[in-house]
Amino acid sequence: MHMMMISKLSDYTNITINTMQTAVSKCESDCISLSGGLDSSIITYLAQNRKINTVTINTKNFKSDDLIYSQRITNKFNIQLDTLTITIYDIALAIDNTIQILKNFNDIEIRNSVAMYIILKHIKRKGYNSIITGDGADELFFGYNFMLKKNIQELQDEFKRILTIMHFPILKLGKSLNIKIETPFLHTDVIKLAGQIPISFKINKNHNIKYGKWILRKSFEKKLPYGISWRIKSPIQDGSGTTNLIGFFDSFIDDNEFQKTKSEIYKHDNIIIRSKESLYYYKIFKKHFKLPKILSSNKKACPYCNYTKKIFSKFCTMCGSFPI
Repeated sequence: MHMMMISKLSDYTNITINTMQTAVSKCESDCISLSGGLDSSIITYLAQNRKINTVTINTKNFKSDDLIYSQRITNKFNIQLDTLTITIYDIALAIDNTIQILKNFNDIEIRNSVAMYIILKHIKRKGYNSIITGDGADELFFGYNFMLKKNIQELQDEFKRILTIMHFPILKLGKSLNIKIETPFLHTDVIKLAGQIPISFKINKNHNIKYGKWILRKSFEKKLPYGISWRIKSPIQDGSGTTNLIGFFDSFIDDNEFQKTKSEIYKHDNIIIRSKESLYYYKIFKKHFKLPKILSSNKKACPYCNYTKKIFSKFCTMCGSFPI
């Protein structure tokens, strides 16, 4: 029984490596957005024999873990790393353009996306017209931390739901800046493989710690530094440092002014503002766009901003409220 399990695992790791190798080989870009996390590190490993450049972002004066891990990967494979060091004020300035492209005031999405907007602007200035990213791995191979708490049936249902609702803001950013975004984890064969891999190979334990993307970690654990193969999932805003925007806006906006403005917005716009960060984004959004259209039936509308609730979605794509 033990040998059968090892053999089966070996089959899945081999096909995972081969499928990912094929997907990466079909990418034409010679630039990778590298966070030093599992997904972008796998791509970097598989592309190492090509003339490839990587770019990572580092927020000055704030803790951003991505730089350390990115340096480990590029040093191991002798690949060039372009480190883009920015300040919290650079991020604040880029938020306006990010909101104009995404057309929402979704705090989580904007906080995640503004770093990628800055990276895309940076590589465009350097003459690149495309970039490879690790988007899709967390969705298809259960990389998000909330998934670790679900049972097998819930995860099976979650996979079907994800295939229906998953979207990637970077595609909008790339289109706006005329930069092609290549996503090997979203290659047709990789999506098909993800649907065939057992749940127990997507979420499992290593040294008594439960991990998502377990099959990806096992497949590439001997190819990557151990600290990266089994690096705990870190959201992009944590790795890049943009999570510090929350504290930045909390200190930047006065408490009394926040409560007053929040009440006025609810009175005039029928929008519930959830945080100071959301308030800042909403003001920019309102400067460029009309308010979300109020629906005739509240059953299909977000209770915070009245925006249309997408079928099967548990969060509002307009304001970022969760759950709804």
